[in-house]
Amino acid sequence: MRAPQVVPLAGMPRQVSVFEVGPRDGLQNEPTLVPVATKAQFVRRLVSAGLAAIETTSFVHPGRVPQLADADELLRELGPLPGLRTVVLVPNLRGLDRALAAGATEVAVFISATESFSQNNLGCSRAQALRVTQQVCARALDAGLAVRGYVSMCFGDPWEGSVPVGQVVEAVQALLAQGCTQISLGDTVGVATTGQVVELLRELDAVGVPASRLAVHFHDTYGQALANSLTAVQHGVWTVDASAGGLGGCPFAASATGNLATEDLVWALHGMGVDTGIDLPALVQTSGWLAAQLGRPSPSRVVRALTSG
Repeated sequence: MRAPQVVPLAGMPRQVSVFEVGPRDGLQNEPTLVPVATKAQFVRRLVSAGLAAIETTSFVHPGRVPQLADADELLRELGPLPGLRTVVLVPNLRGLDRALAAGATEVAVFISATESFSQNNLGCSRAQALRVTQQVCARALDAGLAVRGYVSMCFGDPWEGSVPVGQVVEAVQALLAQGCTQISLGDTVGVATTGQVVELLRELDAVGVPASRLAVHFHDTYGQALANSLTAVQHGVWTVDASAGGLGGCPFAASATGNLATEDLVWALHGMGVDTGIDLPALVQTSGWLAAQLGRPSPSRVVRALTSG
């Protein structure tokens, strides 16, 4: 299988951490339910390909996201995975209780930078959402769990349009104050451009939030996810969220399409001489296998190029 030609690029770090969101953010928008055994095999194959941090599922109410109603069963099926950082998304205290009972070791909480998406996604105001995350963070930290934070709609909102940078900065600061170890900046509907990425990172740095505390999470609606991610890396962000095969979307934002494909990100980073610890051929095989399970071609350009014969 062909590999990218390696030509190191000045200004890039030696290593980037890829945070794999395929099993949760990738599969949550599937039109049909994926069997638990298939999900478990997907996670195991990702681990074998070198992914060291994987968001496996979400303990959201089954009626809200039926595709993830099997979260408890999936964690039981997976069992302990030594050396793997497994994260589960929890929307509230009830979800946290389920996650703790299922043996979760790290959780993630989420809020929106905009009022409209908070109402449509969470059914509450931004202020109310922050009160919920405060409760979840406090209980999770007391139980010895690390907490990751997500801020959605950081670069644009389908209801409100442009999002003031200050709103995003305030949301990031709030989650950090609640004890989140890392904040992932989400371009939920994929409208961001590289200038916006640089502006937001500069504004966060100006208030004392270093890029090392951040991750980025770009959707590829307008084909900008890879460019935006590489720009963030060049400006000090060392963790990039991506989804194997480019799967994903958001069931609460109709304009949101797939995530940045992990393979496309890895191809670009490896070509620049940046280590990810990921076996690209094994990852491509995994995404090809999953695409066959789902009954359609992989959206990833790299997967399609490397499996086209």
